Amino acid sequence: SVLGVPAVHGQLVGLAAEPEGHRGGPGEAGGGLVGVVAAQLLDQVLEPVAVPGQEGGARGRAGAGVGVAPVGAEGEERGGPGVDPTQVAHQAGHVPARAGRHRGLEGRGRQVGHQPPLGDHGGEVRLRVHGRERRHGAGRCDRGGAVGFASRAASRFRTMTNQPLSEKISDLEKLREQARQPGSERSVQRQHDRGKMLARERIEYFLDEGSFNELDMLARHRNPAIPDRPLTDGVITGWGTVDGRKVFVFSQDFTLFGGALGEVFADKIHKLMDLALKVGAPVVGLNDGAGARIQEGPVSLASYGGIFYRNVKASGVTPQISVILGPCAGGAVYSPAMTDFVFMVEETSYMFITGPDVVKTVTGEDVTQQELGGAHAHSAKSGVAAFTAPDDKSVLDDVRYLLSFLPANNMEEPPRAVVEDDPQRLCDELAGLMPDSSNQPYDMRQIIGEVVDDGDYVEYFPQWAQSITCGFARVDGHPVGIVGNNPMFLAGVLDIDSSEKAARFVRVCDAFNVPLVTFVDTSGFYPGKDTEWRGMIRYGAQMAFAYARATVPRVNLTTRKSYGGAYIVMDSKRMGNDLALAWPSAEIAVMGAKGAVEILHRRNTPDERLELEAAYEERLLNPYIAAERGTIDAVIDPADTRAEMHAALSMLARKRERLPRRRHDNTPL
Repeated sequence: SVLGVPAVHGQLVGLAAEPEGHRGGPGEAGGGLVGVVAAQLLDQVLEPVAVPGQEGGARGRAGAGVGVAPVGAEGEERGGPGVDPTQVAHQAGHVPARAGRHRGLEGRGRQVGHQPPLGDHGGEVRLRVHGRERRHGAGRCDRGGAVGFASRAASRFRTMTNQPLSEKISDLEKLREQARQPGSERSVQRQHDRGKMLARERIEYFLDEGSFNELDMLARHRNPAIPDRPLTDGVITGWGTVDGRKVFVFSQDFTLFGGALGEVFADKIHKLMDLALKVGAPVVGLNDGAGARIQEGPVSLASYGGIFYRNVKASGVTPQISVILGPCAGGAVYSPAMTDFVFMVEETSYMFITGPDVVKTVTGEDVTQQELGGAHAHSAKSGVAAFTAPDDKSVLDDVRYLLSFLPANNMEEPPRAVVEDDPQRLCDELAGLMPDSSNQPYDMRQIIGEVVDDGDYVEYFPQWAQSITCGFARVDGHPVGIVGNNPMFLAGVLDIDSSEKAARFVRVCDAFNVPLVTFVDTSGFYPGKDTEWRGMIRYGAQMAFAYARATVPRVNLTTRKSYGGAYIVMDSKRMGNDLALAWPSAEIAVMGAKGAVEILHRRNTPDERLELEAAYEERLLNPYIAAERGTIDAVIDPADTRAEMHAALSMLARKRERLPRRRHDNTPL
């Protein structure tokens, strides 16, 4: 709206788009008062352009973001010089009067109010908007006077300047309370009906009580196409503690815009990730959003790029954990995939690049959201989600526990826990867990449980690539990363998925100073045309590469079979392993007896081949030839396994190894 009111004989009148304007004080005999009120500038910056004064000059101050009530200086009684202009953003300045004709401006979505200068014979004010000069004139002064203008924002801020601090604090608390409120009652009820917690409830449950410090609570979007502008803009960010250790966290609020990401939403996450990297602390992302905010177009897409970029910068420096608690679709899925660990909630969360409708349109296939991208699909088939849990609270408990195995950053050691399990404890049950026949299966996880503290083993991807088991445990309170072939599944052979799983886990442990303990019982790589065509060579090379470049303490134990190429890649001595142990049941050879005899003695009769197999087993399928050559450091009694592991890890605790300088290695991806 354009407002203009003439002032007569020095009377100053202020108008506002509020129910009542503010009345100015009396002017001087030959001049008057000038006030320029600046409100927050959102879409445009206004720069008053100086016009030389003629008869009577006056000036008013302008501040960026804060309105200042009429506080102009007195005008001169007779003609005086004009004054320099004001920069109306972050600067105070002066605007001279010339002819007393002025116009009030109200910006779209943002208000800018001007109370113009006065003079004896009036004049005009010109404002530059986005580099173009615009003339504004209205009303006429007679013998000194002024015209007052104010927008809604200006009137409000002018009122606030006269408030006592206690009232301003009360206003701030009202804003904070408003920001703490989620979306509509209907959206809140729908969230609870699905068994899901609200964004702020998740943070309060996840962090230590009373430890949360919120960032950007009063932020809101700047998009004029979206009339609703809730505080927080749909994501809650800040830091707190988990078991007394600093953790940064963001929680997407599905009750506001469906948790969709916009520019301000992303800026809050960018700031959080930057701070976490500066101070060296983990970032936990609680994801429950519908992807990019459509109304913001390419801005929201570009904002995702900023998150991905920071994921990569922090990779291997600070732990990054993604928790999927609802939808995560389209471009939003790539940030969790770049983080170190992904958790999903069964039945209520899902991740996919294209949803069921697109799949139906393109392929004609009918599939549900859970079938396409639910927790089971990604934890058992795709290898995206390392951990799953039945509900929000359970998954947040699991994240807290996982953090207890990880350091805050790559410059620190993992935290040691207080345990009562004696590191010298004998493991008499281990011998009984091994079958008499080398062709019978057993569960390697039982072996691991007997060796580690209190049998506590947190398995990584327990439902995917089960022929190898990976996870975190402790020995004498110190976290260790476990990798072990599991003969219970596919006889413990290495295939594409198990090679990728182990390689990924080894790299995570190496990045965060977690020692590696490898349990070996494998007859080789999985054979077959399909496996070869899908790149078994490349995936096997990834696993070998991961072990060879790892500089953390590395101990391995061969419990039974260790054949061929699989022996090499399972952290063998010549791959940079620090200490290689074996049980008397170990079979370290190029291949098993049957295969070796069929190649070497294929022309012999079946009876002769049976005799040759027995001779091969007796002579070669044992740990002693390897021990003679130094590729096995010690053959141990299974009952001493825990004590030997503790001694080895204690000896290696101060290991220091540096790789040659380079830009980066070239992993065979």
